[in-house]
Amino acid sequence: MDDQVPQKKLEQTPTWAVAVVCFVMLAISIIIEHGIEALGKWLKKKHKKALHEAVEKVKGELMLLGFISLLLTVFEDHISDICIPKHVASSWHPCDPNYKSKEPKGYFDKCAEKGKDQVAFMSEYGIHQLHIFIFVLAIFHILQCIITLTLGRTKMSIWRAWEDETKTNEHLIYTDPDRFRFTRETTFVRRHLISWDRSSISLWIISFFRQFYGSVNKVDYLALRHGFIVAHLAPASEAKFDFQKYINRSLEEDFSVVVGISPTIWFFAVLILLTNTHGWYSYLWLPFIPLTMILMVGTKLQMIITKMALRIQDRGEVVKGAPVVEPGDELFWFNKPRLILSLIHLVLFQNAFQLAFFAWSTYDNGFKINSCFHRTTADVVIRLTMGVLTQVLCSYVTLPLYALVTQMGSTMRPTIFNDNVAAALKSWHHTAKKHIRHNKDSNANTPFSSRPTTPTHGMSPVHLLYKHPGHSDSPLASPRALSINENEQWGDEGFPSPSHHARYHEESTLEMQPTTAELPPSGLHPIRDQHEINIHLSEFSFGKGHTTKN
Repeated sequence: MDDQVPQKKLEQTPTWAVAVVCFVMLAISIIIEHGIEALGKWLKKKHKKALHEAVEKVKGELMLLGFISLLLTVFEDHISDICIPKHVASSWHPCDPNYKSKEPKGYFDKCAEKGKDQVAFMSEYGIHQLHIFIFVLAIFHILQCIITLTLGRTKMSIWRAWEDETKTNEHLIYTDPDRFRFTRETTFVRRHLISWDRSSISLWIISFFRQFYGSVNKVDYLALRHGFIVAHLAPASEAKFDFQKYINRSLEEDFSVVVGISPTIWFFAVLILLTNTHGWYSYLWLPFIPLTMILMVGTKLQMIITKMALRIQDRGEVVKGAPVVEPGDELFWFNKPRLILSLIHLVLFQNAFQLAFFAWSTYDNGFKINSCFHRTTADVVIRLTMGVLTQVLCSYVTLPLYALVTQMGSTMRPTIFNDNVAAALKSWHHTAKKHIRHNKDSNANTPFSSRPTTPTHGMSPVHLLYKHPGHSDSPLASPRALSINENEQWGDEGFPSPSHHARYHEESTLEMQPTTAELPPSGLHPIRDQHEINIHLSEFSFGKGHTTKN
């Protein structure tokens, strides 16, 4: 070792070398920064608010990685100075202890100089390797989410033709509300009807295999579209509402959630790192976890469609017009449709971890596939096969199915409105809840005549709609009224459907009739019941005149 030359410090390095390194790093950083900013501006110009939020989340993830990089760099010497006994460090190795790997050059164990029974808690070179792996993992996760969304929406583009067909006279004749048919003869029910067995086991088995062939076909799309409109919108919306565009906007909003890496997801990353221990044979079971989860999600989504078809059959032998499915949160696990999105998020991350780990280990081993992490050919084949298969299933099967079926909950998404109307509705609703809560708290102590009233005409977003060109009071051109009592869930989850629980709407409207003290002065223009709003169809962004650009 006498021929080793010590490394030079910064003061011994030529200034031109320092300047070149700084210039290159700054140039790369500035290009990336301006590229992200240009993408964000373009998405804003195209009114892609949800995708713009996704870009902002990517920027946040990059900032988090910057902090991780900074902390690893600052505390690298301090971490490598921590010494532990050899017998403690001899367990839970990711590779076979007898495997002889190439020793890194320029790195030495500082703890070995202090005593024979001491080793570093984590070496400097190990911190350097971890540093690179975290970056590779984050990049793979973001790229995989983008690829999944792109491929999924490519397959969903065939729905455009189905949506356009709903505007034709042939479709209107086929779904004539005065037409009577036997339930079992309708195409949707016949597709999902199992006359010989209706047990849960049989339905789950059939739903499992159905996701592999025609997971979403024209019959299912049209039936679920019709059920959504009947449950959430006015009957006159059937030929005007663009369901496919609504699904795409909802999917973009979900993508802004999936592209991020939450603390829970980082916790799962730590657990996966922990399972990568020699002797656990993780390559035999870990790659199958995301595949199993995505198959379970796909099966559940198919099962929901089947249950809605069986409900139609159970309601009677004859249907009038097109068969109407009944959306509801009770069809989903734990009555939470958003839980499926969390599972897809976890699946994408787990799969990205598998592929990122394989890419990093290959790079770290000099671009040789076989290393101490992947010593057998079976390990390599299983990881790559499961990773690609999971990606294909998630993109082409589960994602389009998820985008359609999750609209069958009890609520409609805020994306059904344009951005301005959705923000106005949320603001008005929160103000209304605040006033109602204040009324309840002050009932016992405040004279009746001085109690605060519910939001007035100036507070309600309805007055914004009156100024909107094309406003109409026609009941046929307006969606159903929305009641405050049943809209306690307004927020990111969605807007509860007013017509889905009509009986509750009637009860809440009767219970909350304004008293004489709460009515506006007679000099003001007459307004609707303070607890109901009617919104013109043009605000649903499917009218030709006022559709927001996407």
